Amino acid sequence: MTDLPAQLSGIVTRYKGNGRKLGYPTANIHVQTDLADGVYFGFADLADRLQQPALIFIGVPTTMGDTERRVEAHVLGLPDIDYYGKELSLRVEVFHRANKTFASIDELLAVMHDDEAQARTWFAQQA
Repeated sequence: MTDLPAQLSGIVTRYKGNGRKLGYPTANIHVQTDLADGVYFGFADLADRLQQPALIFIGVPTTMGDTERRVEAHVLGLPDIDYYGKELSLRVEVFHRANKTFASIDELLAVMHDDEAQARTWFAQQA
């Protein structure tokens, strides 16, 4: 297992756009990692936006019916900008929670809102 912090990078690729539909647009990269599946807090360097706080998901988003493992970053405080085809570097700082399958999209959204609130608190403490 990889120690934290860990660095991941890759080219932003297009998936189904489920994060955007849920109000949490993500930049997705296809990269191999031995980090555990789950949600992390970290920082994204995305095109001209350097060291932006981010929620980072690693795993298979089974609640959305997906079967492919991926790495996706929701960059906090940035508008939904098209970064497809651009380089994304992530500094994965801290493990927040394990991945799980939720019973409904509403349950998933409730946990995502909680994840975001906890991330904002964590980032504020780092400043």
